[in-house]
Amino acid sequence: MLQLFYGLECRLFQQVNRHFDKRLLNLFFRIVTHLGGARFTIGATVLLIMFSPRETRLIAIASALALAASHIPVHFVKLLFPRKRPYLIIEKTKFPENPLQDHSFPSGHTTAIFSVIIPYVLFIPYLSFILIPLGLCVGISRIYLGLHYPSDVIAGGILGSLTGSLCFCLLWL
Repeated sequence: MLQLFYGLECRLFQQVNRHFDKRLLNLFFRIVTHLGGARFTIGATVLLIMFSPRETRLIAIASALALAASHIPVHFVKLLFPRKRPYLIIEKTKFPENPLQDHSFPSGHTTAIFSVIIPYVLFIPYLSFILIPLGLCVGISRIYLGLHYPSDVIAGGILGSLTGSLCFCLLWL
């Protein structure tokens, strides 16, 4: 059963990664992927805390707290499940220069972006039409760039969403 799932996941990975040579997609995903990176997520949450109107500053704090808290389980899960990145395993995978070398499960970028956006989605639901697709694009970019399997991204999205929801509830409700 696990072998069947892994085979399906590898095929899905290859379907996304095979478009790596398309210039506009490559440019788009190479930019979007950084929205889940440490520089952007930390910088964005700090700026949101500093410049948010008083009525939404607590949401910015929940977002920053979720970002910080979500990295603890990511670190431990990567240690418990030392899964090699797909570009190291799957032949003919296309990937950028100087790819990440740590373990792939779960996707830290996807975890980060979802932990940051979920408090805003819960507080201002109409933002979900912009923020959820943004988070999904970050997740897809990780597959597109050959750095994560689909299950890494799904796990990161779930982990980030749970952390973001928990921090929102702790600070807002």
